[in-house]
Amino acid sequence: MTFQWPLALLGLAAIPVLVVLVVRRERGRAERGAPFANPALLPNLVPSPPGRRRWVPTVVLFLALTVIVLGIARPHATVTVAREDATVVLAIDTSRSMGARDVRPTRLAAARSAARAFLEKVPSRFRVGIVAFGSRATTALPPTADRDLARQALDSLRVGEGTVLGDAVDLSVRLGRHQRARDRSVPPTAVLLISDGVNEGGRVSPAAAARTARRFHVPVYTVLVGTPNGVVERTIPGGFREIVRVSVNPATLRGLAGATGGKFFTARNDERLREVYERLGSRLGHRTTSREITDVFAAGSAALLLVGASLSTLWFRRVP
Repeated sequence: MTFQWPLALLGLAAIPVLVVLVVRRERGRAERGAPFANPALLPNLVPSPPGRRRWVPTVVLFLALTVIVLGIARPHATVTVAREDATVVLAIDTSRSMGARDVRPTRLAAARSAARAFLEKVPSRFRVGIVAFGSRATTALPPTADRDLARQALDSLRVGEGTVLGDAVDLSVRLGRHQRARDRSVPPTAVLLISDGVNEGGRVSPAAAARTARRFHVPVYTVLVGTPNGVVERTIPGGFREIVRVSVNPATLRGLAGATGGKFFTARNDERLREVYERLGSRLGHRTTSREITDVFAAGSAALLLVGASLSTLWFRRVP
């Protein structure tokens, strides 16, 4: 929590002084009345002494004063609110390694089915685009609010060759930059990249793509799909089948996310991928903003003053 007028907080220093003065006044009142009263007769005059209860209204009053001073300082709190408009680009790796079955049924099939869960969580007013990247990055679906088209585009993805990861990020950022909100401004863009992290060639390196995304304030959230034990089969001349080990490279994805203000996730199975996508859907659908909460403090102080006055009137027939 921050304060617009922090100097007003100096008023809090006066509250301990007031506490000391009130305590001294109460003690002085008892000492001044002692010569005129016989302590042995007090039980006949007062059925039950209030004891510590007599301090409760005073304590509530000082709490109210504290809240009032905090309210005068114009407090601001960081709150989460729903985004009005945004573009999310799903960049999905369709290279040969995504055909590995270390994530069931395959890396690509797991990513595809989990992406559907992500679409369910993203607000309907958001535009969602899909970029597929193998030996080259292509726009499988321009950003649109039509979720049926998005699902059809996901179903059409097929395993190919290569992994131009940097090109995919660069294309995703450019897709977002071409979108316009109702007021003709460029809405916020986020990229969700799903890959095993291995980069093979391409015109743009992952580091250069990260710099572009950072320049345009586009966070890249990355999801690592696969394990170090993945393998794929391919046909070689002569009709023979060759088994090729396809590992993963989390460092590339972690670096992309860290350099752009996104977040890196690891998913080892289809169910875990669904959890990641659902959480990201909620995350991208909201933003944090600073809001003044002076009204909350004003209401709180008024409530405390009312409680203190009510207790004093109810118990002692007087207002503190």
